[in-house]
Amino acid sequence: MFTQDTQQDKITVLGKTFNSEDERREYFRNELRSILPELKQMEGFPIGEDEDIIKLSDPPYYTACPNPWLNDFIAEWEDGKKQLLLEGKRVSDFEVDEPYASDVSVGKSNPVYTAHTYHTKVPHPAIMRYILHYTNPGDIILDGFGGTGMTGVACGGCETSDNKIKLDISNEWKAKYNREPNWGKRHAICQDLSPIATYITSVYNSKVDFDELIKESNSVIEEIKSRCKWMYETKHDNGQLGRIAYVVWSNSIICQNCSTDFVYWSSALNREEKTINDFVKCPKCGVEGKRSDFDTLLKSDFDVVLGDTIKSKHLTPVLIKYKYGNKGFEKEPDEFDLKNLEKINNTKIGDWVPSYRMPSGDEARRNDKEGVTNVHHFYTKRNLLALSIANQVIEESNCSHILKFILTGMVVRSTLMNRMHVRNYFFGGGGWNAGHLKGTLYIPPLPMETSILEQLDDKFKGLIKALRFMNRQSTSTITSTGSTTKLPVGDESIDYIFTDPPFGANIMYSELNFLWESWLKVITNNSDEAICNKTQNKNLLQYQNLITHCFKEYFRVLKKGKWITIEFSNTSAAVWNSIQTALLNSGFVIANTSALDKKQGGMRSITTATAVRQDLIITCYKPSSEFDEKFKQHQNTDVAVWDFVEEHLHHLPIHLVKENATTAIIERSPKILFDRLIAFYVQKGLPVPIDAGKFQEGLRERFIERDGMFFSNEQVQEYDKKKAEAPSFIQLSILVSSEQDGVYWLKNLLKEKSLTYQDIQPQWMQALAGVRKGDVIPELATILDENFLKDNEGKWYLPDPENEADLEKLRNKRLLKQFEDYKSQATTARAKKIKEVRVDALRAGFKQCYQDKDFPTIVAVGDKIPNNLLMEDEVLLQFYDIASSRV
Repeated sequence: MFTQDTQQDKITVLGKTFNSEDERREYFRNELRSILPELKQMEGFPIGEDEDIIKLSDPPYYTACPNPWLNDFIAEWEDGKKQLLLEGKRVSDFEVDEPYASDVSVGKSNPVYTAHTYHTKVPHPAIMRYILHYTNPGDIILDGFGGTGMTGVACGGCETSDNKIKLDISNEWKAKYNREPNWGKRHAICQDLSPIATYITSVYNSKVDFDELIKESNSVIEEIKSRCKWMYETKHDNGQLGRIAYVVWSNSIICQNCSTDFVYWSSALNREEKTINDFVKCPKCGVEGKRSDFDTLLKSDFDVVLGDTIKSKHLTPVLIKYKYGNKGFEKEPDEFDLKNLEKINNTKIGDWVPSYRMPSGDEARRNDKEGVTNVHHFYTKRNLLALSIANQVIEESNCSHILKFILTGMVVRSTLMNRMHVRNYFFGGGGWNAGHLKGTLYIPPLPMETSILEQLDDKFKGLIKALRFMNRQSTSTITSTGSTTKLPVGDESIDYIFTDPPFGANIMYSELNFLWESWLKVITNNSDEAICNKTQNKNLLQYQNLITHCFKEYFRVLKKGKWITIEFSNTSAAVWNSIQTALLNSGFVIANTSALDKKQGGMRSITTATAVRQDLIITCYKPSSEFDEKFKQHQNTDVAVWDFVEEHLHHLPIHLVKENATTAIIERSPKILFDRLIAFYVQKGLPVPIDAGKFQEGLRERFIERDGMFFSNEQVQEYDKKKAEAPSFIQLSILVSSEQDGVYWLKNLLKEKSLTYQDIQPQWMQALAGVRKGDVIPELATILDENFLKDNEGKWYLPDPENEADLEKLRNKRLLKQFEDYKSQATTARAKKIKEVRVDALRAGFKQCYQDKDFPTIVAVGDKIPNNLLMEDEVLLQFYDIASSRV
């Protein structure tokens, strides 16, 4: 790491003073070396040699293993808060009452976001808005799934950000709060299981001496170019040399009818139609078929890296894109090109290249059958040789820690995974290289070999842009590599958490990161990787268990009364419920869910907890010390119920506007309030002391209802005032896909006026949406009979609170009777799966079993019902999860 201080300046870190950054780095590396044996016992310690881990690290700011100095920094930062208070830069009684639920407009085009091709990132200007809302200058922010460190970048931006970003946020704050944001430095701890992620984080959050960096970088790049130039030369039609940009290679395939092998490109390319044919034709016998109908030709060859003969795909260069002067040209490979390739193949790789066997995994070994079994097989010999030279030159430079960023930025783009962009080939524009298929290690039949020399300048420019952008900001980010299932951080030491964890089987991080990390020689230890992965024997329940451990650690380290924001990206309702259940079982209380569109930047409230077509922002809080004390005093009485509701309402948005209209807040609806109450009691291992009917009756007695939502007296005054400014009202959009949805839909319908069955039935049929497999929605007549009353004219109407409570008791009795049937089916000898169930009966039965401490029945029935119903219903899943831990 290069600092802006000169070598003559003294550097003080954690109370120790050094004459230079090199002296500081050497001292802490020796300290790290001495405690590595102890650190190796920690969860998530990476795979690699000790010296490679130490060499990659820049301690105490960044370690490629669990960082032993985190608590030292926390202590120093806490002490620094006192000075900020004295200077008037920090508020002593800072408190956040409600979640940040405003619209956000943020793109991905800033240079920090685009500098590296790591899988997932949340644009840091979006994160800044949350940090500014939930924290005070001097506060400590944690991201235990830190990725490439955007939370750290956002913390720095809160002190000295890009002028446009600062202006945009200032204008938003003035419009919403009639004030400026509380600008000022925040401190960040970014941890991730992946060494490549934490390495990128460390670079993004470095301060550099640009004069020295640019001087050293130019020297490194020129050295790489001079040693690799000959490999990327090709002859122009005038005999002069041009420089290769890309080479298209092609598989050869075998006709199953006549056993003739031929180059796939020759049959696939359709120049007349300007496309790639869906069907290929054998040039000898004329048999046609899809490419998958033909076998890929494998050839035996001696692998000099492995020192053994292997079988691999037979690849043929078919097209070269090159530059001559300032213009681009294309050609078929000629004699010069083929001789140059032969010379490259006969050239020994003088320095190290990664030859690790690809790890076991759902994705990592997809190419085994085609001979791509080890890391170096993902590259042509030319690109492998060039990357080896680049790695060697960078390792020997004075700024290797920063310049490895350029190397890792080229590692994936240089593989055979890159695809030819067919449309751009025929019609021009945007370059030919479509990149690799995201989230996979797929190698296409027409891979594109992208020149290392072509990438060098581009990656260097991207790095400099990002660092110049960052150098306008303050940075105070400490980086650690390890598992969030056990954070090396003290209890209640964190002021706010923003996190973007992995979601189910979305991305196989450790497998995809293996290519990058192989060049760093430090590999992810994936035993605690929170994903769904068949090879790792991690299904959705195992994923939920791991993510719960992580969230419990978040709950432990977060101060009471503080907030956590979780960015969620998955289209599976089951994964969504696993995240919610993990949060609730950890002790957090969910306060708000919003949709985040990173591409368009729009953030809008959603109307149902399973609408997960966009990225979501989940906002939760850790109950305050005052509430905990009050609840302990009253937990065996009904008073505790209303203590919780009052506390929870205090943490919910009061008024939301969408498209200049007031929007319903689902978290304030009686159904969701009751669900949050159940979750809170279950997490504490306490019986739920009230049923839904009594709960709704109590809500109406103690709180004020507006538009189907409940408020405290103070809140309703603010709601009424703000609604007067945006009087149009957007009701919750309800589609019926479960019994609960149906009851809620009918309550909204009958709230206006009484209706006959004949009036209701056509609208009911229109509202019915896709029902989950295995879930049984009762007939409309049954739902009406169990939840509503009918007058003398045969019209159904909403019961008053007293009758509603009586109906609830009768309905619960019927549901428990139905549950007894499920219990009988599940507990008989050789019990079979129960294919269809009434979910509300399961909810009632699981709740009763929980009250009776009959945990074996919950587990027995849960194991026999359709798995999707269990995983997609947050209440069932929470009861099952608690019961499983008690059996």
